[in-house]
Amino acid sequence: MAGYLVGIDVGGTFTDFVSYDSDSKTIEVWKNPSTPQDPNDGILNGLGRFETPGEINNVRLGTTIATNAILERKGATVGYVTTKGFRDVPFIQRGNRRGHYDITWVKPKPLVKRRHCYEVDERIMADGTVQVPLDEAGLRDIAKAVKATGEIEALAVNFLFSYVTPEHERRAKEVLEAELPDIPVSISFDVLPKWKEYERASTTIADAYVKPVVSQQMNTIRERFRENGITDHVAIIKSNGGEMTIDAAANSPIQMTVSGPTGGVIAGKQVARMAGVDHLVTFDMGGTSTDCSTVVGGNESFTTDFDIEFGIPIQIPMIDIRTIGAGGGSIAWIDKGGMLRVGPESAGAEPGPACYGNGGTRPAVTDANVVLGRISPDNFLGGKMSLDKDAAIAAVKSVADVLGRSVEDTALAILQIANNNMVGALGSVLIERGLDPRDFALLAFGGAGPLHANDLMNDAGIPSGIVPNYPGQFSAFGFIMTDARVDVQRTVQMTSRAFDQTRATDTLRELVATGRAELDAQGYTDNIEAYRFVEARYLGQNYELEVPIAFDVFDDTTAAQMYQAFHDLHKSRFGFNIPGESIDVITIKATVVSVTDKPVLATIATGDGTPPTSRGVRPVTFEDGTHDTPVYARPDLRSGDRITGPAIIEEAASVTVLKPGEPLRVDEHGNLLIGKLAGE
Repeated sequence: MAGYLVGIDVGGTFTDFVSYDSDSKTIEVWKNPSTPQDPNDGILNGLGRFETPGEINNVRLGTTIATNAILERKGATVGYVTTKGFRDVPFIQRGNRRGHYDITWVKPKPLVKRRHCYEVDERIMADGTVQVPLDEAGLRDIAKAVKATGEIEALAVNFLFSYVTPEHERRAKEVLEAELPDIPVSISFDVLPKWKEYERASTTIADAYVKPVVSQQMNTIRERFRENGITDHVAIIKSNGGEMTIDAAANSPIQMTVSGPTGGVIAGKQVARMAGVDHLVTFDMGGTSTDCSTVVGGNESFTTDFDIEFGIPIQIPMIDIRTIGAGGGSIAWIDKGGMLRVGPESAGAEPGPACYGNGGTRPAVTDANVVLGRISPDNFLGGKMSLDKDAAIAAVKSVADVLGRSVEDTALAILQIANNNMVGALGSVLIERGLDPRDFALLAFGGAGPLHANDLMNDAGIPSGIVPNYPGQFSAFGFIMTDARVDVQRTVQMTSRAFDQTRATDTLRELVATGRAELDAQGYTDNIEAYRFVEARYLGQNYELEVPIAFDVFDDTTAAQMYQAFHDLHKSRFGFNIPGESIDVITIKATVVSVTDKPVLATIATGDGTPPTSRGVRPVTFEDGTHDTPVYARPDLRSGDRITGPAIIEEAASVTVLKPGEPLRVDEHGNLLIGKLAGE
C-alpha cells in the first residue's frame, strides 16, 4: 500500500495541499477554500481527496492558530508573576516609538492587564547568586488570588536574571501547578532564557496568552483526524522552519507564530540549489498578504527581532520573513484626498473579490487582473472555479468613474500601486539589510506571485526571476521538505578580557544536549546535526552579530578563532572593524537538526529549445498597450523550451505573466527561469 506524506498550509483565503507518494515518487497538489470559522473543516475537506485516509502516513501542518489569536486579541486571560518591584515592566515597555516625531502615538496594550500582575519576593543577582530566597508562601497567596479572580486562564512567570539560573522559576512553576492544576504555566527560562527583561516578559506572556487556545486546537485536530481515520503522525511547522509534534506545539505554542510562511523559504533553498542560484529573494503573494525573505549563500535568514505590533516583541528564533497586507484580495479604494489606494483591507475568502461571484462588489487586485486579461475567467484553479468578468469590470468601474479614468487604465493603476507596495516589502529584506537587488533572483510563488513577478523584477531592479513548480501550493510543498529542528539559546554576558572558558563550554554543551533531548522526546533520533553560534558585539554597542563557531570547547585557540570571526563579520557587514577592541559575548546559541528524508524530484521531458504550441491567443493589457498574447499550458512545457513575451503560462493554481520582450526558459525540473537566468 502506498504511503503518503502530506503538507498542508492553512491560509486566509485557501488551504493548500501537497502529497508525496513514497512508492511512486510522485507529487500531487491541490487547494480548497479556507473555512475561517473552523480551519479544521477546510483541512478535512481537502484530505477528503484520499479515498482511503489510512494511506496517509505523515502530515505536516502549517497553521495560523497562534498568529491569529495574538493579532485578533482572542487569546487567554493571562496572569503575570514577577520579581517584587517589577510588575510594571510590561507596561513601561521601551522609550522608542513608531514615528520619532509622532506625539499622538500611543503605546500598544500588552497581552496582560495590570490587575492580573503579581509580585513575589525573590532576587537572583547577575552572577547567579541568590540575594533573596523565593517566598513560597507568597506564591501560594498569589495562587489563591488568581483562583479568586475566576478570570485567569494561564500564567506567565518571569523573574529577574532567571536566564542565569532558573531555580526560582522552576520552583515557582511547581508550586503554581500544584495549587492551580487546571491553569498552564509558562516560565521565561523555558521560553526565552535571554537578557533584557522586557523582551523576555513580553515573549513569555505571549506564550501563555496563546497556550490554552493552541492546546484546545491541537487536541481538536488530533481528535478529528482520529475520527476520520487519518494518521496520528502529525507534525506542526515551527517559525524556524522545523517541525514539532502536536504535544510539543501545545507545550510551546509561541514557536508557531509565523508557522505558515516558512515553508516557502525552506522550499526556496531547494530551488536555489537546483537552479545554481546563490542569492534568492522569496516573494509569496497570496490572497490576503505578501511575505518576503532571503536565501543567501544557500542559507535562509533568521532573526529574533519580531514584533506582534510595534513595541510588543516576541524574541523566538524564526526565519526572517517580512509581511505586508497586500494580496490578490487587497481592495482598491479612494481616500479622502481623492487618491487611489490599494489595501491593506482584503476581501478575504468570504465574499472574496467581486469576480468570485459571492457577493463582493468592491474591486480587488484579482479583479484588476481579470479585467486586463491576465487571468482567464474560464480557467481559474484549472477550470474548477469560474470567475465573473462582468462583476470584475463593474467593481473596477465603480472606482474608475470616481477617478474619471477608463476601466483598463484604472485596473493598470491598481496593479501598479499593489506592485509599489510589494517593492517596499522586497526592499525591507534587501536594501534595508545592505543587500544589492542586482545580486538576487526573485522566486515568485503563492497563487498571485507569478502574476506580478515580471513587473516586480523591473520595478525592484532584480535581473532574474524563477517561478517554481506548484507555485500556488509552494509553502505546503516546503513542508514536505523540512527537517525537525530545535533552536536553543542562553545569555552569558561575558567580555573577551574576562572570558570564562569553562562556563562558556558548559553552557554550549548543555544547549546542544537540550536540543538533542527535545528532538529525542519528539521521536527524532536519526541523522542529528548540531550547529553552534555566539552573539557578540564591540564594547559599547547596542546590537549583536551572530557568529558561527565550529567547535564545542572554548580554549585559548578556539576563543581567538571566535574573536577573529567576529572582526571579519563586522567588517563584512559594516565596512570596518576594530582589532584589539574588547568584545562582549552576549549569548551562546545552538541549533540541533534531525535531517529527514527528502522527496525525490522528477525531471520533465526534454524539448528542442523552441517555443511549445500555444493553447490559444487572447488580448492582454500591459503598460504599453493591449497585445494579442499566446497562452501556454504549463504541463505542455518541456525542459529547454524558450518563450519570449508577451505570454501567459497557465496552470491549475496560478498564472505567470511574461511582459513583452522578456525571455523565459524551462529548466529540467520544470521551473520557469525569467530574465538573466533564461540565458539570453
